[in-house]
Amino acid sequence: MATDTPPLLLGVDFSSSPSRRKPIVMALGELAGSRVRLQSLHTFDTLDALGRWLAGPGHWVGGFDLPFGLPRELVQHLGWPLVWIDCMQHYRQLSRAHIRDAFAGFCAARPVGGKFAHRATDLPAGSSPSMKWVNPPVAYMLHAGVPLLLDAGVHLPGLHAGDPARVGLEAYPGLLAREVLGRRSYKSDDRARQTPERLIARKDLLTALELGHTRLGLQLQLRQIQREALVQDAQGDRLDAVLCLLQAAWAQRRHAEGDARYGLPGDADPLEGWIVTA
Repeated sequence: MATDTPPLLLGVDFSSSPSRRKPIVMALGELAGSRVRLQSLHTFDTLDALGRWLAGPGHWVGGFDLPFGLPRELVQHLGWPLVWIDCMQHYRQLSRAHIRDAFAGFCAARPVGGKFAHRATDLPAGSSPSMKWVNPPVAYMLHAGVPLLLDAGVHLPGLHAGDPARVGLEAYPGLLAREVLGRRSYKSDDRARQTPERLIARKDLLTALELGHTRLGLQLQLRQIQREALVQDAQGDRLDAVLCLLQAAWAQRRHAEGDARYGLPGDADPLEGWIVTA
């Protein structure tokens, strides 16, 4: 789908087991200069529903809060394919129980403090290793999410060629949130931990994003009703989707300036992938 019009931007707060109570959240927006206008928020109660949306015709650049690859060290140790698409096609065929057992076996043979293998992007992004199967279960998010993108034919820069009109990038909302808040927490799924301090943190984070006080050089534009919805979402899913939206906007601006890799470093490992803006 070739077009000269700017793409729609999306940020996706992903879940490997979405439900009506805890759905996948997608933020839609548009970039104009250095301003990112939030258009709307959408939810998906099932993986199939998100997959159908992604597979539909469209022109968009999206940031997805899920890992796009596994650590090379882990893949080599397990004897899995070292070409990304082959590795992902192998990975998607495995059950979650098989994944858990394989990764736990890898960790059991390693010293305390170095149980997990890490991707090169994890340190600059401050992200959890993509092989973690609990707290958070990002290994299962990869297992559920990457096949949706592949089956939808989405283009994944640096990893896999697809429809250039629909571009998917690995995003990580914690990277942008920490730039503003440091170690302050702004969300919790546990109702008992949804404190006034976290409410204040969400307000402070949104104020910084609206003022453009981050290294992304972008200003978030919200209507008052949208701002209130983001502030009142104590679980932070909507806000995380908006953080991913801003990372997608940064990538799209880089692409518009001539960067075919949407801001991903040229030496990023083609097996592991890279978190955009890290």
